[in-house]
Amino acid sequence: MSVQHVRIAHLAVATGQGRLVAVGLGSCVVVTLYDRARRIGGMAHILLPDPQLARDGSNPARFATTAVPLLRDAVVAAGARGPFEAKLVGGAALFGSLLGSGGQQMGERNIAAARRALVALGIPIAASETGGASGRTAEFEVATGALEVRSVRGGSRVL
Repeated sequence: MSVQHVRIAHLAVATGQGRLVAVGLGSCVVVTLYDRARRIGGMAHILLPDPQLARDGSNPARFATTAVPLLRDAVVAAGARGPFEAKLVGGAALFGSLLGSGGQQMGERNIAAARRALVALGIPIAASETGGASGRTAEFEVATGALEVRSVRGGSRVL
């Protein structure tokens, strides 16, 4: 089985027995797309909601608004046709003291932007584990579509 580690602001696609792994999810959000019939899946490790929040917007995999359509295009290029299902992980509130009580957390903004991008593409969200106050690791088993989420505070859940 091939394992691909999906770093921040990157995406990857796997088929058959592949596994996609994202480690160290704090306010970042992972979006997975899956074509169950063809066993083709992809994962995007999203850092920010949109390019307006960055000095350099040249990497479309960095932003929810551009990474989600890019991920859909990548799984289609690998042979997927849909229907697709999406899963979301991450978006924790790790830096609350930096914002005070008035601002929306970056994790919340990432979650909302990813959801809007999926809705715009007509892709349903099959499951999610988002928000909270602890980091996570996500491991996507492409053969089954299972997404295992482990929390740094302990515990594991399969979506």
